[in-house]
Amino acid sequence: MSKPLLVAGSINMDLVMRTPRVPHSGETLFGEELRAISGGKGANQAVAVARLGTPVFLAGRVGRDHFGQIMLSGLSANGVDCSQVELDDEASSGTAFIFVEPSGENTIVVATGANGRFTIRSAERLAGLLERVELVLLQLELPLEATARVIELARAAGKRIVLDAGPVCRHPLPEFFQVDVLSPNEAEAEALSGLPIRDPDSALRAARALLERGPGAVVLKLGAAGALLAGRAKTLFLPPHPVQAVDTTAAGDAFSAALAVSLAEGKALEEAVRVANAAGALATTKAGAQPSMPTRTELEAFLGRA
Repeated sequence: MSKPLLVAGSINMDLVMRTPRVPHSGETLFGEELRAISGGKGANQAVAVARLGTPVFLAGRVGRDHFGQIMLSGLSANGVDCSQVELDDEASSGTAFIFVEPSGENTIVVATGANGRFTIRSAERLAGLLERVELVLLQLELPLEATARVIELARAAGKRIVLDAGPVCRHPLPEFFQVDVLSPNEAEAEALSGLPIRDPDSALRAARALLERGPGAVVLKLGAAGALLAGRAKTLFLPPHPVQAVDTTAAGDAFSAALAVSLAEGKALEEAVRVANAAGALATTKAGAQPSMPTRTELEAFLGRA
């Protein structure tokens, strides 16, 4: 069995509603249905890693409430080791309200809840576990100082680090650029670089500006336009996979998880980005966050057809 990965990140209950569009201020719209689906960038990515056949620990925090119980049960059922998830007696579990438009695009509002109480001390409790894992996958939905501390500890342990730079962070800490792979989407790259992204040339400028700040490589998720790899030795645009998008929720999480798994398995960065690009596209063909994370069999079949 391969060495496990560690994912440290948010755990949310997603309340998903299909709507003709996002309502304007003071306006009431009628949606089609409301579903409660386990989500959160950390939890989504941990499930995606597990479905790709790699052992995975998830570190995070949930409330000792009904949503927390449901989410931990679902994570365990998907093969995620939740021994590093803290239970909070005071804060409720994180909740995300997601509005999905007919195009599949989504708008999200998050109530952080217990996720916001994952502390530097919580991060330091992971020091022993870091010796046992192959790679660390992070995002920015936990408190930034705690995430920075995980990066410091992972670097000290000699572990590779992939940072999915979402959600948008306008005041990044220096540690966020001391990673092996920094992977924002367009909005996140704009916020981190201070440069607008309107076309391939401007995307490349933003990626190179981020590369100059220290990461080993920048992998820019461009959604329906594919992906961009900006490395020290090579720059590469990867075209999108033509799919019928149903829901783009968590497509970026599928991308990041497949990228991390591929790197942990020893694939070259270029090949890892190709696999990740396919995983992100495949995730858009199903509704929901964790339910849309592809299995290894599904991903390999999709790559074989591509």
